[in-house]
Amino acid sequence: MSRASEQAYAKIRAHLLSGALKPSEQLTEDQLAHITGVSRTPVREAVRRLEDELLLVRSESKRLFVADWSRDDIEEMFTLRQMLECHAAERAARRMTRGQVAQMETINAALKAAIEQPAPDVAQFLEANRSFHDAIIEAAASPRLGQMLARLVEAPVVLRTARTYSLEDLWQSARDHDELIAAFAARDPEWARAVMGSHLRRAFHTFAQTVSAASSTAGSTASPDKGGSDANQRCIGARVPAHR
Repeated sequence: MSRASEQAYAKIRAHLLSGALKPSEQLTEDQLAHITGVSRTPVREAVRRLEDELLLVRSESKRLFVADWSRDDIEEMFTLRQMLECHAAERAARRMTRGQVAQMETINAALKAAIEQPAPDVAQFLEANRSFHDAIIEAAASPRLGQMLARLVEAPVVLRTARTYSLEDLWQSARDHDELIAAFAARDPEWARAVMGSHLRRAFHTFAQTVSAASSTAGSTASPDKGGSDANQRCIGARVPAHR
């Protein structure tokens, strides 16, 4: 990939993960070229990579859209993430040094500081949360595991979950991190695996409830002749509007 393509990829990906674009929103190469400040050729290369990551999808007419997921897709994503991160937590518990445990305590302190703001700083929370989970993957000492988790951890689903958390949800996440740190300090793989599993299942249910509520709202406001919502098609694990 050329330098311009890498630049386009990084900027488009950051734009998608920021939540600035809505699920199922249509995009054009010209629009993405304007966002990235590069020509359409590197944009096309970046788009192909983002399609591989399921952050962008195409309709049968080749129109480009921001990916969306059904509840089943979301549950599968969280299930895969749970399988991999529980394994990572178990490996990390056997290998983590005292210095790495101390580093995780520092990261979780930053996460708590984000929650303690008069209005919780979600961006800071997300950054600390990502650093915390990255530290576990690093301690697990498995490059393959890190590569497989990268797409799942940074998917918009994770960001949208955090943005729908209540204050209590945010504090529960911090408490889960505290218990994970205790499990790592005790070098107890089974404890670490169990805490990680419950941590991720809780995140899934929070997000699933939000999606269900949003779907109900959309269904109640849509015109009757459309059957409650736009017709959608599944596209390799993501939904894309049925434009022709």
